[in-house]
Amino acid sequence: MAILDTLESEVNSILSISWNERNGTVIPETTDVALKDGAVKIEATFLYADLAGSSLLAKTCPWQTTAKIIRTYLDTAVRLIRHHNGEVRSFDGDRVMGIFKGLYPNTSAVTCARNIDWVVTNIINPKATEKFKSIRDNDIKIKHCVGVDTSEARAVRSGIRNYNDLIWIGKAPAFAAKLSDIRDYPYEVYISKECYNKLAASAKKNGTEDVWTAKDVVISGQTHTVYRSKTLLKP
Repeated sequence: MAILDTLESEVNSILSISWNERNGTVIPETTDVALKDGAVKIEATFLYADLAGSSLLAKTCPWQTTAKIIRTYLDTAVRLIRHHNGEVRSFDGDRVMGIFKGLYPNTSAVTCARNIDWVVTNIINPKATEKFKSIRDNDIKIKHCVGVDTSEARAVRSGIRNYNDLIWIGKAPAFAAKLSDIRDYPYEVYISKECYNKLAASAKKNGTEDVWTAKDVVISGQTHTVYRSKTLLKP
């Protein structure tokens, strides 16, 4: 069959799917979802950690330096996601997605986000500046943003046999990704109002100091009240 015929046939087939949906009690892996018509519905909290300024790094630094910094950031984010009992389900260049369930998924995800921010500020930045001449000479500061949201979402499997992965459909994965795109240093952790409202009291304050400030942001043409923090939290 010619490729055009195959493409037309598959488009028609996919657009005609009747989803075989089930409720998920755990965060699914790719093999847990049928490629043909599977869908898993879960309530979960989604975290996106996104390294900022990768294009500047690639433009001004040797490739080896850029690769080390991106890898360092992703390594940090993944280790902290796992440390806080989250599951890593997606990499996209210099960005990683973590998913949290359990008794306190919002507090866990937000604590993870603030831990990542602490490591970027107190470990990655000073060590990169000390180690790499290109970072010093170009006065580069390693920046990032972490977005967190919570909602019902669905996992479906996309691609073809041997070349496929899960995609996540729902407000939280989409909104958390958008929050991680915000660039307004020194605020590098953003969470949705829904997430904020579900936080443990201890995650809202640092002693008597409020950790979070409300901020109106425009995302996809709509204004949303979100919460942001510049208060670091050591792991």
